[in-house]
Amino acid sequence: METTEIGSRSDFALWAIQRAQEIVTTEGASFAIAARDMNDEALAATAATLGKAICDAMLEVFDGLIE
Repeated sequence: METTEIGSRSDFALWAIQRAQEIVTTEGASFAIAARDMNDEALAATAATLGKAICDAMLEVFDGLIE
């Protein structure tokens, strides 16, 4: 994992945009395929994975704030 120093709101906004792009790129394709195929089980599983990735990103920044 790469370390990023966030010293301002602009730095945080840029980090958040980049992380969101990474998450959507990594997890979004599976979610879209499940939605297209109308596969409820796959949709639930990929939605959970997408949600976990978002949660992990928020915890990542929170952990950086308390160090």
